[in-house]
Amino acid sequence: MSANGARSPADYIVFALDVPGLQAVKPYVEALSGAVGMFKVGLELFIREGPAVVEYVQRKSGTDVFLDLKLHDIPETVRRAVAGMAKLQVAYATVHCGDSRRMLEAAVEGGGKQVKILGVTVLTSVGFDDIQGTGGGPSHPPALADLVIRRAARAHAAGCAGVICSGLEAAAVRREMGRDFKIITPGIRPANSRAPDDQRRTVTPAQAVLAGADHIVVGRPIRDAADPRAAAERIAEQIEAVFHQDNMKK
Repeated sequence: MSANGARSPADYIVFALDVPGLQAVKPYVEALSGAVGMFKVGLELFIREGPAVVEYVQRKSGTDVFLDLKLHDIPETVRRAVAGMAKLQVAYATVHCGDSRRMLEAAVEGGGKQVKILGVTVLTSVGFDDIQGTGGGPSHPPALADLVIRRAARAHAAGCAGVICSGLEAAAVRREMGRDFKIITPGIRPANSRAPDDQRRTVTPAQAVLAGADHIVVGRPIRDAADPRAAAERIAEQIEAVFHQDNMKK
């Protein structure tokens, strides 16, 4: 944040450390500290390195860590797992919100005042046909957004700090859940990105922020760039342009 407490464009960026081990983490933390607002440790990296990688990122970057394990288990198991995350002093943790409000409530209880729980609504790699193929999904394409809203409402009622949802649903979640409910948006692809991948519901950084995202999760567009810091700075510039547009309207 800036000296006056306002968020900078870089504060919106969460860099996904989707790498196989600690040695691969180190150059990204060194290059991106100060250029992103938070680092995300996901399933692959945490399984390989465990709590040590969280502690390393906290120590070397001085920023918050978002532990993205997408828990989905019986409530007591989830409560204990999140209580363990609280001891690591992570800022955010994720729990799937498709099935049980009790599981979400248990996660919130386990996190206490330390860990903000984010409910995972519908993965950005999932399309309408995937949901319909489970046999329990909506009956027409517009209802995919309705499903996200229903799951966001479940997370809100359970006391979660916010949700993970695509930028395509962020504006609707913001309207329904209000300003204080956190929205973290993955599936971010810069406007000049053309490389195909497994993400299906993507938006640009500017589109996500305009839709109401509090943070955007960016992995491959930064990780695979020839100069990761320069790539992060270009994304921050796209967010800065949104701020400029908003100021021009006032």
